[in-house]
Amino acid sequence: MDQPTHSWDTQQQRGAGARTARRLARLAAVLGVLAVGLVVWHLVSAQRAVGALQVQADADAALVVATTHPRAESGTLQLVLPGTLQANYDAPIYARTDGYLKRWLVDIGTPVKTGQLLAQIESPEVDQELRQAQADLAAAEANHQIADVTAERWRKLRATDSVSKQDADEKISLAASSDAQVQAARANVQRLRELSGFERIVAPFDGVVTARDTDVGQLINSGSGTGRELFRIADVRQLRLYVHVPQTYATLMQKGLTAQLQLPDHPNQSYTATLTRTSDAIDPSSRTLLAELMVDNARHELLPGAYVEVHFQLPPDTQVAAYRVPANTLLFRGDGLQIATVDAREHVVLKPVTIGRDFGSDVEITHGLSAGDRVILSPPDSLSGGEAVRIANPEPSRVARS
Repeated sequence: MDQPTHSWDTQQQRGAGARTARRLARLAAVLGVLAVGLVVWHLVSAQRAVGALQVQADADAALVVATTHPRAESGTLQLVLPGTLQANYDAPIYARTDGYLKRWLVDIGTPVKTGQLLAQIESPEVDQELRQAQADLAAAEANHQIADVTAERWRKLRATDSVSKQDADEKISLAASSDAQVQAARANVQRLRELSGFERIVAPFDGVVTARDTDVGQLINSGSGTGRELFRIADVRQLRLYVHVPQTYATLMQKGLTAQLQLPDHPNQSYTATLTRTSDAIDPSSRTLLAELMVDNARHELLPGAYVEVHFQLPPDTQVAAYRVPANTLLFRGDGLQIATVDAREHVVLKPVTIGRDFGSDVEITHGLSAGDRVILSPPDSLSGGEAVRIANPEPSRVARS
């Protein structure tokens, strides 16, 4: 009876051991799966972290830029250009004879009329030469009178064959020669008389004396090459105004176009100028058109040489489409003027542009930009097209109206 009980117990112990072994195997398998999963999760997390760090590093390495939008010009286009007023006529006055200044009668600011005496030169050498020339003329006329009478007598004697033809021809030729000497002496007297008349310096036209560079007793040399300017006279009843117009607006400069002038010394007043002519040629050095305007100055309010701002009001239907951008957006490259913009993928696009007016802090771009462009402010000189950037101040995609 004891033997069967012992066998049963043994079998139970063997079954319990097998079950325990199976549990341990399953637990080991689960732990192995967990360990593998943990390793895989760790590897994936590490890979993701590396990718995130790379993305962050790329983002940190991208140039951070600030952008702005072009401001569209609207309404009538106002073109403002600098200019300088000039007298309608402006002439330096030089001496035409040598001598010493005897007296001057006008000073700066004096209105003068045509032919009015400005100064007088004392030229004793010319006066002496004139007196000598007059004496020579008198002698030549006396000799001519005798030669003429003698020639007439010899003509009569030749008619009666009292003298030879050769002798008669000589007397007649002598009379003709003396007549030529009289004409030469008379011309010399006239020349010296006119030269003596240059001792009187007179105004060539109505105007005002703007400069006097001489004084009593000064040695005067004739001509503009050796002598210095004695006076300067300007006709200021009308003033000329020359303006260099950018090539962009050259076709709008038509005869009769008016402009308003503003001067620093007349801050609350405006004057009208009318375009009279242009040079009809673009200056290759400045790419500008020279335009001439006339200003009425009957009240003598404006002064020649004054700086003015010329305001042209150009018609809306002929205006040049343009945008304004800050001046610090321009890039000066070897292949021309450019502006850096940012595309939708936040990459740099370099655009060649044409500049119009310069407003100092702003400039006008007439070609090359569109309303929706994002323009980079203060771009570095090393910036290249296609370079990735990061915008520091995202803006709504709209155009600010000026």
